[in-house]
Amino acid sequence: MSDSAGPGAAASVPVRRKQCPGRRVHARGGGAKARRPALSCCPGMNDEPLHLEPERIDKWLWAARFFKTRSLAAKAVDGGKVRLNGEGAKPSRAIKPGDELAIRAGELEWVVEVRALSKQRGPAAHAALLYGEREDSRARREAAIAARKAQPHPAAGVKGRPTKKDRRLIHRFTGD
Repeated sequence: MSDSAGPGAAASVPVRRKQCPGRRVHARGGGAKARRPALSCCPGMNDEPLHLEPERIDKWLWAARFFKTRSLAAKAVDGGKVRLNGEGAKPSRAIKPGDELAIRAGELEWVVEVRALSKQRGPAAHAALLYGEREDSRARREAAIAARKAQPHPAAGVKGRPTKKDRRLIHRFTGD
């Protein structure tokens, strides 16, 4: 038994993976199928830079995290919830930096300017760099949120099980 290890000992030492500050390891072990995240929080480590070719509107809405899935984004565009430069659009319509989008989701509406395009959905911090919201849009949206919070909870008047009197009124109303 000697203190020196043979030539094969250096190969068994684990290799430290490239890592950006405060994030998980980018290249995971696991052979050929090791996955890497689409975008990193550090600009020098991004695999794919932002691109400038036109991109489908539904794909951009999904990448900018306005909708959870691309099919939900396509349905919103088809349903008229998204307007491109003041006009209706189809999900396959191409957008480019400088375009203005009005996006309605429920009672909230965003009016944003497209600043960049991305082929892949990344973290929320990266998605926020893809667009810039207008100040009047942000003020209207925050006012709507504050008004909704000021209203009483929808179930505030519910006291539990219906009483015998309530049940009689329900049966009279429904005709059962």
